[in-house]
Amino acid sequence: MNFLAHLFLSGESEKIMVGNFMADYVKGRKHENYKVEIQHGILLHRSIDSYTDTHPIVSQSGQYFREVYRKYSSVITDLIYDHFLAKNWEMYHTQPLPLFVSRCHEVLVKNYLVLPRQVKMFLPFLIKSRRLETYAEIEGLRTALNIMVRYTSLPEKTDLAIDILLENYDALESEFHSFMKDLIAYIVNEKEIELKHLVKKA
Repeated sequence: MNFLAHLFLSGESEKIMVGNFMADYVKGRKHENYKVEIQHGILLHRSIDSYTDTHPIVSQSGQYFREVYRKYSSVITDLIYDHFLAKNWEMYHTQPLPLFVSRCHEVLVKNYLVLPRQVKMFLPFLIKSRRLETYAEIEGLRTALNIMVRYTSLPEKTDLAIDILLENYDALESEFHSFMKDLIAYIVNEKEIELKHLVKKA
C-alpha cells in the first residue's frame, strides 16, 4: 500500500502514524534508534507491506501490469490501490478526506525533526500539492506516477499504466475492496490497531 493507506491504517496514535509514514526510509534495525511508539509504527508498516505483498488478490491485481512493468508491477498496484481508497474514502473513514489529510500534515510537521532526511526533503512538496487528496483523480494518479519516474527507478511508462487501469477499472476496483476488507480485519484483529473513524459496514 502507499502513503494514504498507511496513514489510514495507523489508528489514533500520532507517533505510530509518523513511524508508519516514514518506514520505507528506515532500513534494517535502524528503527531501534527511535522512540518506542515510532518503532511500533515502522514495524506496523513492514507488517502491512508483508501482508499486502503475499495476498492473492493483490497478486491478481498486479497481473494486469506485469507484462509492462515486470518487477515494478507491485509498485503500480500499491499506488492504484491508494487511488481507489481516496476515490472511495467515505466508504472507509468517517472524516472527510481533506480533514484527514490536513491532520496528517499537522502531525508530520509537528514531528519534522525526527523524520529521515529523504522524508524531510519531499514532505513540503507533498503538503503543498495536497498530493494525498489528488490520488482520487486519474490526473492526480498520473502526476504521482510521473514524480516516481523522476525520483525512483520506476520505468517511464505512465501512459501505459493509466491505459491498463482504465481498461480494467471495474475489476481492479472490485479487487481493491475485497482486499481492503481482509487488510482492515488483519490490522484490527492481528495488530490490535483501533481504527476509531472506520465506517462500520452493515
